[in-house]
Parts: sequence; C-alpha cells; structure tokens
Amino acid sequence: MSEIKDLQPKAIWKNFYALTRIPRPSGHVEKVQQFLLDFARNIGVEAFLDKAGNVVMRKAATPGMESRKTVTLQAHMDMVPQKAATSSHDFETDPIETYIDGEWVKARGTTLGADDGMGVATIMAVMEATDLKHGPIEGFITVDEETTMYGVNHMEPGTLTGSILLNLDNETEGEMMIGSAGGVNLTATLTYKPAQPDASDSAVRVTLGGLRGGHSGLEIGEGRANANKLMARIATEAISEFGACLASWEGGNMRNAIPRDCTAIFTLPGDNVEAFKETVADWKATFADEFAGIEDAISLTCESVDLPAEIVPAEIQDNLVDAIMGCHNGVMRQIPAIPTIVETSSNLAIVTIGGGDVMFKVLVRSSCDTMRDCCADTLTAIFSMAGMSVALDGAYPAWQPNPSSEIVGVMEHVYRELFGQDNKVQVVHAGLECGIIGAMYPEMDMVSFGPTLRSPHTPDERCHIPSVDRYYRFVVATLENIPQK
Repeated sequence: MSEIKDLQPKAIWKNFYALTRIPRPSGHVEKVQQFLLDFARNIGVEAFLDKAGNVVMRKAATPGMESRKTVTLQAHMDMVPQKAATSSHDFETDPIETYIDGEWVKARGTTLGADDGMGVATIMAVMEATDLKHGPIEGFITVDEETTMYGVNHMEPGTLTGSILLNLDNETEGEMMIGSAGGVNLTATLTYKPAQPDASDSAVRVTLGGLRGGHSGLEIGEGRANANKLMARIATEAISEFGACLASWEGGNMRNAIPRDCTAIFTLPGDNVEAFKETVADWKATFADEFAGIEDAISLTCESVDLPAEIVPAEIQDNLVDAIMGCHNGVMRQIPAIPTIVETSSNLAIVTIGGGDVMFKVLVRSSCDTMRDCCADTLTAIFSMAGMSVALDGAYPAWQPNPSSEIVGVMEHVYRELFGQDNKVQVVHAGLECGIIGAMYPEMDMVSFGPTLRSPHTPDERCHIPSVDRYYRFVVATLENIPQK
C-alpha cells in the first residue's frame, strides 16, 4: 500500500497516502479533522476548526508576492464509503488499501477516496512547501460534502478571506469547471403495522447486484441501471402474477451514488415458488439485453429462505411498489442551450422497507434552480399519493458561470503556456460547493479543476497517475500568476 508514497509528484502522493490511513467516511470525520490540525501545527501553519467543523488553514505570502490577491484553496475531507459485496472493510476504523495498476491508483474492494482526497493532499502540499512562489493562501477543507454539504451550508459569514476560490474537486485533468448543478435531498417516510404471513406460504430472497453504480451527477446520463428501479419491475410481477407479498427491501446506501445492489424478500404460495424462480431468471436475461454494453456483470438470484415473521400489508405494499415504479430516476432534461450536458436529474438512491418502517432517499440535481424545485415537486406528488410523508433538506443553489472571470482567463493562459494546448472550460452536472460559497461571497472569483478520476462513488474509483503531475504543475504555476490586488 505504501508504494504510492513514491509516485511523482511526491508532494501530492505522500500526503494522499497519509490520508488513506485515516478513516474519513461522511458523517465520521473526527479523526481526519484532528489529523489535519496536527499536520498544520507540525509545519507551523495557522489552522482552526470553524463552528461547522471545517478546517481552515492560512499561510502568508512568499517574499515579493505580498501584493497578490488572496487565494482560497478548497476541498472536502470526507469520502464516499462504498465497497464490494465481498469486502469486509470497516470505513470507520480501517485504512484504505491502495495499489498501483498500470497508470492508475486503485483501492482493494472499496472507494479510493481520491474524491476529494486529492484536493486535500494538494492543500497539504502547498501549505508545507518551502520552494513555491505564491501570495497569501487560505486552505478551506469542508466536512460532509458528500451527504448534505454540511460544512459549507453551516459556515459563518466572514470565515473566508480569499477573493479567488480554487475548488480542487473536479475529476478530469485538462478541464476547468465554471458552473455546476444545485441540488436538494428528498426523504419520503412511512410507518405501518406489519402483518403476519400466511403460515402455509413459502419465502424467497431476490438478490440483484453487479451493477456499475457510479456518481449520481457525473454518470447519471450514461444509462446505467438503478438497482431499486429494476427490483420494482420484479416486485410488480411477483405481486400481480404469483400472489407474492413483500416482506422487506434493502437497496442502495448513499444518496449521491447510483445504487448497485438490492435485496427483497417475498412470501408466496409454495406452488408458485419454482415458476417465480424461473421468472427471475428471465428477468436477468431481460436486464442483460436492455443494458448490453453498459452493465456487463449483472447478477440476479432467487433462493428459498425461512418464512419471515412479518410482511408489509397488501394495500401499503402496492402503494409503495407503485411509487418506486412511478418515481422518476435519471435524466429529466438537458440544458436547452447546451444539449450535450444534463440539466436536471434525480437518483432514487436508497429504499428500505421492513419492520414497520419505510424510507426512500432521492438526490435531485439541476443547474436551473426552478427545474430543481419542479423535479422535487414531481417526486413529492408521487410519494404523497402513496401515503408517505416527504421532507426536503440540504438545498443548495446552482453555481452559475461567470463569463468575465479574471482567474479563468489567467488559468487558460497558464495552461496553454505549460502544455501547448487549451484547457477546456465548461460546466458540470455534479454538485460543487462553489454555488453555496458564491451565494455567501458573491464577489469571489471561482473555478474548479483537478486530476483525472474515474468511477468515483464506486469500488472501481481510480486516479490516473500521469494526470496528477500535470495537475500539480498547473496548481503551482497558477499560484505564481495570481493577479495583483
């Protein structure tokens, strides 16, 4: 695992390796907060926790650069805790096991945490460097970006002092983002009194897995399968054609990850079990055909299990399955002026049913705030018709592009001088903290960039080694060319 420490540029990789040793899943960031404060103290850099739990670091300008504008380098400290079904990894206690595969750094059976560990490692590298030229620098490392963007949503006015924000949370080297989608979390809940199954019935467990999953912003437009939506089709036929009753459902575990797995338990007359198992096999073939070239490792099994003690009452089960079937999932609309980029989407990320409780979690994204609200209202209507209570929280605005951005012009010139080619300037459907920061600091000039990552939010997450060197050279050159105040 430690072999990544010696990759180039070492300033980045040694710090990223140190981060992989510190558990930091969203919602459990106490250890990484302390790690970052200890790091700053050891290198003699001012650092503190703000009231939201974000880490703020400050470093003075190098001699001769005092008149440059203050730059805020921004990243988030938490990572998405996703693992393969065969992994026993505990994200709250275990280090990430990294390895090198050709030009890529990967993790064994889990997310790598390069999103956004690479951004944090960059801030650490700049803060400890003694050979860089830069003006005043501020590091802003936020908490729980991956769940509710808690850190930026709860920071106090006046926390930041920079006039330029370099967000280090983009996933493709050679691109600069100047706009991103906003979003809102939707949670639908219901409580019910469980019923008892027919004692003469049998029970089966249907397990769907092997899906690619992925980032619900970056990869929502790629047509990847959603495990909850596929299971809903099986459940609909199980209930209507085989007299099945739903006992429980577990699908997905992160709101911003396309769900890869889903398990449901049904009870049904014993005479129908074998025919239903054959139907499940048929569904596997159907899904493989529908998602050929996209989902090449779909697994779908149906096995007999002990009869559960409780089932969902028939009228409630029907409403819930109908709601899952009716719930919009995926792309709702492209940006009218840029039809190649997703504007509005929703991800039916988590479905849990059982023991008298139901919970659905959806992340709605849009670069148009009114369309974000429209999508949320549409989903609210669907779930309300199923008798569910719906709550919206964690709303954050879209980050609208600034066509006259000074720092974007500077960075375009720097990139061209370094690499002899243009840096692509565009917007992204993923949610970035820039929208929230920009609402609090409307005069701040902002841009987002980073090294190349693939499949973030999945156990296939990987970081392209050569891109990290180009990215860090770009960071260093940009800091050297920050405009005067």
